[in-house]
Amino acid sequence: MTCPICDKPAAHAYRPFCSKRCADKDLGRWMTGAYAVPSAEPPDEDEIEQALTEQQREH
Repeated sequence: MTCPICDKPAAHAYRPFCSKRCADKDLGRWMTGAYAVPSAEPPDEDEIEQALTEQQREH
């Protein structure tokens, strides 16, 4: 098995990653939204309107 971040061999302690660095890099991608799980649901119009209203208040 190879590391999904850098393609080096996976280390048992950090499986499926090769190191803590690659594991942390992957976690950071999830936390910043770089990875996303697709949804079949249409966006909620009320949530969109509320987000736009809040954004306008900030500016």
